[in-house]
Amino acid sequence: MFSDSMTLLNFSMLLLTILMSSLATTTWADFNTDAEITWGDGRAKILDAGRALDLSLDQYSGSGFQSKNEYLFGRFDMQLKLVPGNSAGTVTTFFLSSQGAGHDEIDFEFLGNATGEPYTVHTNVYAQGKGNKEQQFQLWFDPTATFHTYSIIWNQQRIIFMVDNIPIRVFNNYESIGIPFPKNQPMRVYCSLWNADDWATQGGRVKTDWTKAPFVASYRNFNINGCVSGSTCGSQSTDSFNTQAWQTQGLDANGRNRLRWVQQKHMVYNYCNDTARFPQGFSEECKRSRF
Repeated sequence: MFSDSMTLLNFSMLLLTILMSSLATTTWADFNTDAEITWGDGRAKILDAGRALDLSLDQYSGSGFQSKNEYLFGRFDMQLKLVPGNSAGTVTTFFLSSQGAGHDEIDFEFLGNATGEPYTVHTNVYAQGKGNKEQQFQLWFDPTATFHTYSIIWNQQRIIFMVDNIPIRVFNNYESIGIPFPKNQPMRVYCSLWNADDWATQGGRVKTDWTKAPFVASYRNFNINGCVSGSTCGSQSTDSFNTQAWQTQGLDANGRNRLRWVQQKHMVYNYCNDTARFPQGFSEECKRSRF
């Protein structure tokens, strides 16, 4: 079976990464023109003529940036190389969020760990200010050794979290059974590196070792294919816009097999299984298909 073959999986991952790179080369955003550094007092640095950006963290501050535009649905790709070595206490992020009370949010958070221990990939979805939809994973590769692509696909039917084009999670639109879904509030892309040693690593038991500072996380090949809020992207070129794959993207049989493999082998937390946290019963979407 595909899900039991690491050799085939790794080969497939390589082919998909090459394909994604070839498709995205003409549409990568420029950090100089498409993003803005929002905090960090010089700790965030744009590199390589706008194609890369490093965030750093020391005992005084972390750093962060955001997209200049807001988007209502789209596909959002970012290549990241996470903090190497002893990254305990650090959190590196790539997420979408609106602002204000009742905000929407779609999260990738990468929780650091002691040297030799795996990162935890924390995912969550907020709709109308309510979250509590966490799923966590440990990756099948070292995310500090080289760059890997992390993607959020957000359309009216579902949200898909992907790593190197392999789906790790799907959050479907179940508004029909009363589950809020983010679909009305435009969101920006946000990325940050910050200290959260009160909770991030082994429940806060392992603290940040500031003798290892500064900690650096690297971002590159920022790619957005989506609808800019306030634009007429749907009417400027209706035929072209309506053929964008992300607008209706779901999982085919191959994607469902990959998701099963990830969730069977690499998921370490699922809110849908946490009886101690939700003794009154699980949210209704937990009883529906994970695809």
